[in-house]
Amino acid sequence: MARSTNTRFAVAVHVLTYLAGVAGARPVSSDELSASTNVNPVHVRRVLGPLRAANLVRSRPGAHGGWELAAPAEGIALAEVWRLLQGDDPVLGLHGPNPSCPVGREVQRTLTALDRAVADAVAEELARFTVHDVVSGEVAARLGAGAVQG
Repeated sequence: MARSTNTRFAVAVHVLTYLAGVAGARPVSSDELSASTNVNPVHVRRVLGPLRAANLVRSRPGAHGGWELAAPAEGIALAEVWRLLQGDDPVLGLHGPNPSCPVGREVQRTLTALDRAVADAVAEELARFTVHDVVSGEVAARLGAGAVQG
């Protein structure tokens, strides 16, 4: 099966879940989040930027600073995280066909419509769950998936 090259949503859910697990205990450094997600700290910070702009996380400067949730995990819908990080980017990986080709124009129009429908369906499914549901294992339980392993 093909792997997605856009990992922002997955990294965001991982980071939010991690922060929810230590909720209020202590701020978490980008390096610690990077180690947990197994991605570069710069990528983690790029993912955290839109989450901070939406007031879902906040950072504290200083030696004992780091990242923490700015909203309760129960109030962070996965659909909101999806929209923040996916934006208007195509879900299906659309290409740019030759605009003078009638087949290309029709295929592009069709794929664009399908892409919007898929994106809406993803957001609708994600709206059923919050970060708290991920932390508690509720998502896996409701979808019949195995337990989340850290």
